[in-house]
Amino acid sequence: MGEMNTADMLVRCLENEGVEYVFGLPGEENLHVLEALKHSSIQFITTRHEQGAAFMADLYGRLTGKAGICLSTLGPGATNLMTGVADANLDGAPLVAITGQVGTDRMHIESHQYLDLVAMFAPVTKWNTQIVRPSNTSEIVRKAFKLAQSEKPGAVHIDLPENIAAMPVFGEPLTKDEREKTYASFRSIGKAAVAISKAKNPLILVGNGAIRAHAAEALTEFATRMNIPVINTFMGKGVIPYTHPLALWTMGLQQRDHVSCAFDETDLVIAVGYDLIEYSPKKWNPEGKIPIIHIGASHAEIDSSFIPLVEVVGDISDSLNEIMKQADREGKATPHAVELRSDIRADYEQYANDEGFPIKPQKLIYDLRQVMGPEDIVISDVGAHKMWMARHYHCDRPNTCIISNGFAAMGIAMPGAIAAKLVHPDRNVVAVTGDGGFMMNCQELETALRVGTNFVTLIFNDGGYGLIEWKQHNQFGDSAFIKFGNPDFVKFAESMGLKGYRVNSVAEFIPTLKEALSQDVPTVIDCPVDYGENLRFSQKAGDLSCKM
Repeated sequence: MGEMNTADMLVRCLENEGVEYVFGLPGEENLHVLEALKHSSIQFITTRHEQGAAFMADLYGRLTGKAGICLSTLGPGATNLMTGVADANLDGAPLVAITGQVGTDRMHIESHQYLDLVAMFAPVTKWNTQIVRPSNTSEIVRKAFKLAQSEKPGAVHIDLPENIAAMPVFGEPLTKDEREKTYASFRSIGKAAVAISKAKNPLILVGNGAIRAHAAEALTEFATRMNIPVINTFMGKGVIPYTHPLALWTMGLQQRDHVSCAFDETDLVIAVGYDLIEYSPKKWNPEGKIPIIHIGASHAEIDSSFIPLVEVVGDISDSLNEIMKQADREGKATPHAVELRSDIRADYEQYANDEGFPIKPQKLIYDLRQVMGPEDIVISDVGAHKMWMARHYHCDRPNTCIISNGFAAMGIAMPGAIAAKLVHPDRNVVAVTGDGGFMMNCQELETALRVGTNFVTLIFNDGGYGLIEWKQHNQFGDSAFIKFGNPDFVKFAESMGLKGYRVNSVAEFIPTLKEALSQDVPTVIDCPVDYGENLRFSQKAGDLSCKM
């Protein structure tokens, strides 16, 4: 190899980390990096907006556990990247953002497109830095990946000034260190086992940390053997199969729901891989009186409603297995909460044959679940449909329903679906979005067509910002500023070389979805949805009384 510059070295370090894709936009200040990528085994995926690139990297990280990489130029490119970077950081997805920058020779003066990007990215990353000495590149890249991928994962940012990118550099990428598992202390395991043995009505609350730790199998066995019901957060779906008799499905709606009753009765919550950002403990433990055991890869976040009796910190599967050996629940009655399962299930099944049109969200999601296989992936955007997806779309396996619920950024579904299809080309992928979220990153459908990621975008069409309308009605009794018009989504899809469908009756939805999934191009389904269900749900929630 001839003389290397800093950009070449950066790309060699990315190759050394096992990077498959870089998502991003070309710009003047990242020309040297693009030139180095041209001669690399890494595939550069040109996106139509930097936010799309960051969301793709975010989802790649969440699905693989390996950092997703996004690249932008300086200034407006970097500000566009920020939303997706923040999403990865708050959702616990490993991501490395790389930005171009002006030369170090003009940072001290007011300069075209110059912003202090290290200062700007500081609040949305675990760590970030600027490369100012070419010889430091390999250390910086290794540190970036180590921090991004270690628990709790998140985003890091590397800023590369254009004059530094062109400078010669010598050396090699650093060798990767293999991460050894760490194990919880015997004392914490013993204390947890005693508390679990004594509890009459324990509950397991499982979050995204259990998915990141690949603890689904251990958790399912633990719940089964200990005979303890399991509730998951929006981001903890599929850790236990939804058909399991102890699965009480999802909590996290802002209003009372059947699972709220379980928290009224419990005398011990066993929080497994639960990230407090997903659903504040103040919602389910407002007075801080419920005893809690925290089982996670890292210590619990501080919250006055979440003060654990004991923290079991280490490899989650190992901790569950060790507690199971010591805890004695033989002959103990099943906790009351299991009785809720029939109510939860009945609520879900009551929409199975609903013929109303526009389609009720519950029915649309019920039918979507019938078509999707256990390994297939849905990615939810943010809006009213997200609440219904969280409540009604149930999973057999982890990471098969992706919901952003740390940062909860609109516009994530379609870029996210591109990444999901790149990671799992053999699975069906459906991006579920509202018409609001769709119009935020719909340009990435061209990227999907160009890179050959064929997925279905299902639009819940209500002609407005339905979630905000729901909140306004709950708070003020009417709504304002939430209505808008839409393009003809079928023509829109066709104009991009995609296939478009419109659903005109309940009976059409399943056949339309099946046809859309079989196409060799990305497809868009426009489906009118009846969001009158939002307020009906709020009224029912207000009247909910616990039978237990």
